[in-house]
Amino acid sequence: MNEFVAVVNGIIWSPALIALCLGVGLYFSIRSRFLQLRHVREMIRLMFDGKSSESGVSSFQALTMTLAGRVGTGNIAGVATAITFGGPGAVFWMWVMAFLGASSAFVESTLGQVYKEKIDGQYRGGPAFYIEKGLGIRWYAIVFAIATIVATGLLLPGVQANSIAAGLQQAAAVDPNVTAALLALLLGFIIFGGVKRIATFAEIVVPFMALAYILVACVVVAIHIDQLPGVIKLIISSAFGLDAGFGAIIGLAIQWGVKRGVYSNEAGQGTGPHASSAAAVSHPVKQGLVQGFSVYVDTLLVCSATAFMLLITGQYNVEGPDGKALFIGVQGVAAGPGYVQTAMENVMPGFGALFIAITLFFFAFTTIVAYYYIAETNIAYLTRSRKLPGLTLLLKLFIMASTVYGAIKTADLAWALGDIGVGLMAWLNITAIVLLHKIAFKCLRDYEAQKAEGKDPVFHPEKLGIKNAHYWEGKTDEELLSSSLTKLAEQEKKRG
Repeated sequence: MNEFVAVVNGIIWSPALIALCLGVGLYFSIRSRFLQLRHVREMIRLMFDGKSSESGVSSFQALTMTLAGRVGTGNIAGVATAITFGGPGAVFWMWVMAFLGASSAFVESTLGQVYKEKIDGQYRGGPAFYIEKGLGIRWYAIVFAIATIVATGLLLPGVQANSIAAGLQQAAAVDPNVTAALLALLLGFIIFGGVKRIATFAEIVVPFMALAYILVACVVVAIHIDQLPGVIKLIISSAFGLDAGFGAIIGLAIQWGVKRGVYSNEAGQGTGPHASSAAAVSHPVKQGLVQGFSVYVDTLLVCSATAFMLLITGQYNVEGPDGKALFIGVQGVAAGPGYVQTAMENVMPGFGALFIAITLFFFAFTTIVAYYYIAETNIAYLTRSRKLPGLTLLLKLFIMASTVYGAIKTADLAWALGDIGVGLMAWLNITAIVLLHKIAFKCLRDYEAQKAEGKDPVFHPEKLGIKNAHYWEGKTDEELLSSSLTKLAEQEKKRG
């Protein structure tokens, strides 16, 4: 099984996909005149703009739902693995992937909003929707939907659960079987509550867990502040093969940096548009910009926090392509969350390992919840013309079973299966957004023009020559603006 999975993984994650992720991100950045820099202030403003409605969630809730998917075990175990096999230089290429990936995240999330639908009273959207409506290729959309259901409903949850179990076992000697049972119970409680419960859960947990983790990382860096310049120099020199110790693995640094960058921030992978499409906004670009910023939060903040904790404390190992050690900083710990736990425990004895285990629990568990929502949305796409409610129940049971299975299996198999899921989605989605990117940038120009006129932008696809954006067609400016502000009067009334 392991050998077969490794072969499939090698095919999917060939150098072609690495080049595609970097190349598309660079092309979108240039084409949009680096919107990820020009609109940073607007991204931050829009995060807190708009309110939830009966059909959708607020921009901030959509952001936290997306971050629930982006911020997961990849931010801890994934960073440690990237450093192990790609050296410190992999961190730089993760940063590059985040910067370029922000433009890819913008494109896919804007498209998700353009082609979203209202199904059973809820906003639904994602790659399957814009592939069918934008490209007019239904079979391609069905393939993506099925691949995504398999990836997020069966393959990816095991990675998150495995890291949770490993972290708790190392920090508090919790049996993986106990962890598996606990995860299944908590997951069932959340996902049987519907999208509103998922959004509320993410809105509360995600900001708290990310902020706490970053603050503790800052404390660790502050304690070793004199070593920070050397660590930054090591990252940069290793990224370009200039470091004597890691110069021979520059190719692996790029490969692992991009691979783990895509796995962590998910830009271009196709997961982000599902949650972003649920937001109640007056113009698709509003949520596109918010989702572009989410990539920065994931990689430049949370992943960097992990990287600096490992590198500044020296608690990491690096292996060459032949398996020989290039650097040994920690003995007897497999690549993954154990590195970070060891680093934290050395700095904060009696607290560090447990803190990382708890943080990893929340990071990974919220990601599993996000995976369920993504898979559910694709089932809604496949069954929107023919209702099959039993499929959603089966999905709930399957994702709970996958979580339990992942918690008690080996890390290598779990990561390999997860990589296959991520790679398949990335290939299918990146191809689609390359073919549809002109629509996203047409929306961006429209948004910028309305902002220049001092307006709160609203979206009318007919004026832009965009077809099949059925949700938006025929709506007045007042209707579009009120849909994103439905709850404002209610909240003001409660405050009064």
